[in-house]
Amino acid sequence: MLKSLLYLSLFIGFFFSCSSNNNHREETRDERFIAIEEIDTAIIHSMEEVILNNEYPNIHSVLIAHNNKLIYENYWSGQDESWGDKLGNIKHGKDDLHDIRSISKSIVSACVGIAIEQGKIKSVDQKVFEFFPEFKKQDTGLKSALTIKHLLTMTSGLKWNEDIPYDNPENSEIQMIRAPDAVGYVLSQPMDFSAGKIWKYNGGTTQLLAAILQKTTGKRIDSFANEFLFQPLGVPSFEWAKYPGTELPAAASGLRLRSKDLLNFGLLYMNGGQWNNKQIIPALWIADSHTSHTTTDKGGGYGYQFWLWTDTIMHKPVPFVVCVGNGDQRVFMNKEIGLVVVITAGNYNKWDIRKNAGALLKDFIYPAVFKRTK
Repeated sequence: MLKSLLYLSLFIGFFFSCSSNNNHREETRDERFIAIEEIDTAIIHSMEEVILNNEYPNIHSVLIAHNNKLIYENYWSGQDESWGDKLGNIKHGKDDLHDIRSISKSIVSACVGIAIEQGKIKSVDQKVFEFFPEFKKQDTGLKSALTIKHLLTMTSGLKWNEDIPYDNPENSEIQMIRAPDAVGYVLSQPMDFSAGKIWKYNGGTTQLLAAILQKTTGKRIDSFANEFLFQPLGVPSFEWAKYPGTELPAAASGLRLRSKDLLNFGLLYMNGGQWNNKQIIPALWIADSHTSHTTTDKGGGYGYQFWLWTDTIMHKPVPFVVCVGNGDQRVFMNKEIGLVVVITAGNYNKWDIRKNAGALLKDFIYPAVFKRTK
């Protein structure tokens, strides 16, 4: 009898222990959903499964904000890099910095808007060579028409080729990185077209924007961004890769931020440049940045270092403003339903992945939020 009671006691203890552990695991699972009432959790659970199964490969983080509120945040392990240096398999988390690659361009654009508001730069219509008297010999012919706006919209007309892989030494950005003077390399490129006529992806124009900021403010892009953008946003730390053997930040692709900081950057733009009741970026600059000034060769429009895409989701066209970085780094913004989505990944230089960040947004994230907004 005593032995039976002992077994019963052990069984009851084991039962409640298992129940407690199961509840703990479920609570841990649900911590990812900050506002369950604003998101279809069944759809998001399906998204998590395909990420874990690597059907949507090497995703490192997904953050979703709706109506200015973070409603979902999750991180996964995966192969990663730091500006091309292999890091191996990394367990990503809330406080970890991540390459944002060409999303760096959108950060530079924000800083240009801030500098114009400060009066350091007069306007986007200023001629580029006004800031580079040391390159006066280049200020001839079609180049003389170059303006800041042409740099922002990637319609400079300068000869440039980033359509080939970044591990190809003929890639123009790789040549800029290896050049003894990155700015001089860009300014010395011949003109293929008249400025303002044709869109051509060109990280060199972003480096020129950073150089203009340094010329007019006395601060390198990393210092300027830290003082006037990152600190007001509460960014605790960041890294900005430098060109080899120099202290010059790689403006077009070298920035590392936390996923949460990327989300806040998206929310800042969704709210007209205001953060904690303070105007960090002029509202007019936000509007101009998210207006299409040209059509890209990949479809859609292009603003001031921001992409404008429209995709068909749930049988209707849905517009997004997007920050884009190599490796599947994305910030998606959709004002229609107040949605900001950040996705980071490790798919660097892999351009043929069909189940990428955009597919994840289209197949799971947008439907999960939209179904709760109807």
